[in-house]
Amino acid sequence: MFKGRKLIIATKHGKEKVIAPFLEQGLGVKCFVAIDLDTDKLGTFTGEVERNDDPLTTARNKCYMAMDLTNCDLAIASEGSFGPHPTIFFIPADDEILIFIDKINGLEIIVRELSTETNFNGSEIKTKEKLLEFAANANFPSHGLILRKSRYEFADIVKGITNVEELINVFNSLIDKFGTAYIETDMRAMYNPTRMKVIESAAKKLIKKINTLCPVCNMPGFGITDAKEGLPCELCNFPTRSTISYIYSCQKCNYKKEEKYPKGKQTEDPMYCDYCNP
Repeated sequence: MFKGRKLIIATKHGKEKVIAPFLEQGLGVKCFVAIDLDTDKLGTFTGEVERNDDPLTTARNKCYMAMDLTNCDLAIASEGSFGPHPTIFFIPADDEILIFIDKINGLEIIVRELSTETNFNGSEIKTKEKLLEFAANANFPSHGLILRKSRYEFADIVKGITNVEELINVFNSLIDKFGTAYIETDMRAMYNPTRMKVIESAAKKLIKKINTLCPVCNMPGFGITDAKEGLPCELCNFPTRSTISYIYSCQKCNYKKEEKYPKGKQTEDPMYCDYCNP
């Protein structure tokens, strides 16, 4: 279905480095990027351009933007979100959406990779000591940094800082002009190797899902579309919020299959029960 076809990777931030090898090997496609594709029009991490849509819609729009620009009928795009982990609130997380669209066969295959492996951070600083402390904790200089006047202002913003001399010079300039500065991690993929690894994990997951065929119609992308709660508590036997099964479905013939999860686990620890541990 895909072998020998051209596939556009909708990115301007170098994500093709970790996505293309898996797609070409796993699907037999020929990946390329478009130099004049500006995905920043759909939003930037630093806020100059606000992202008006949710991450999935934004990733989907990237695909169609790229396909329209190149007249290609096969595309892939990713969109990342950064902030507190949805269940472990005190830990920052990288939430990556990866979407694969095949116009010819009417396919849209989506995966999500949620990881706590991220250097995402930002802080207001006024001293060189705090500047260098932040940089060290952010894995600088292998990971880029951004400096600007303040968190919610875009004046004098400098992105992609990857050497100490530039970091100190930009910081001194901001301090001289404003008396303060805001430093943050550059979350664009080409300046963030940690994020690149998460995108790579998502790409591997996507290939696996694409190559999983529907047992009825053999259409690619047979995967999890829903989850059922209700794993019983080990102590009181009441249903908990923990997953008891996953629903797999085909987007073409609508065949569905329910599979119990986690395998071999019949009950949940009482610490996760709303009755035993309210």
